[in-house]
Amino acid sequence: MSDLSIDLTTLSISRVLVIVAHPDDIESWCGGTVARFTELGKSVAYVICTSGDKGSSDPSLTSQQIATMREAEQLEAARILGVSSVTFLRYPDSEVESTLTLRRELVWHIRYHRPDLVITHDPVPPYRLHPDHRAVGRATLDALFPCARDALTFPEQIRDDGLQPHITPEAWLFATEVPDLWIDINRTLPRKIQARLAHHSQYSDPQALERSWHKRAAETGLPAGLTAAEAFKQVDLR
Repeated sequence: MSDLSIDLTTLSISRVLVIVAHPDDIESWCGGTVARFTELGKSVAYVICTSGDKGSSDPSLTSQQIATMREAEQLEAARILGVSSVTFLRYPDSEVESTLTLRRELVWHIRYHRPDLVITHDPVPPYRLHPDHRAVGRATLDALFPCARDALTFPEQIRDDGLQPHITPEAWLFATEVPDLWIDINRTLPRKIQARLAHHSQYSDPQALERSWHKRAAETGLPAGLTAAEAFKQVDLR
């Protein structure tokens, strides 16, 4: 194994929380890693900030119809990857901002799930980036440090909901321009692709999609000498 990749069996991680902007973000960027964690018996939960309600070019569909369809697709994709805890915050697609309201909600979920690891968007990659990805990545990092840690931040969650402050030791950021961690997904790539294919509304040619994800996984693995990989930027939050 390359020095750039990590053997997940050696990590002291029991609970993983994945926070993303849209249905299909997880399957696109970290589905193989999620499958690795669930294979190891780890608890994985999703928080998805929108329902992808603008994610269709079909003019006959309403935003509510698209959201209902995409939530169902996401639930099936999660089932394929072995994840049963999926929460939709239902912010409007393409209108997410890194507000105090969103930060408060994410702190609640962090304190509720008490993860050892959070996986989310890198908020500072290139100029061409979906604004929801940037907003969710930024809000998640702000929620993780220092807000979820500090008892006097959103104290009503402690007083009224019985939650406790929580320190998440680290975050892994996907879709990053500066990766420093590669996860071997050679064994779980078929499940990642199967889960991505569960998002039927988001593609027209399943064979082309499958080829593209094989190619992408192979290209991502090259720096670490892996046949198929997903890459992340590690952020120490301790």
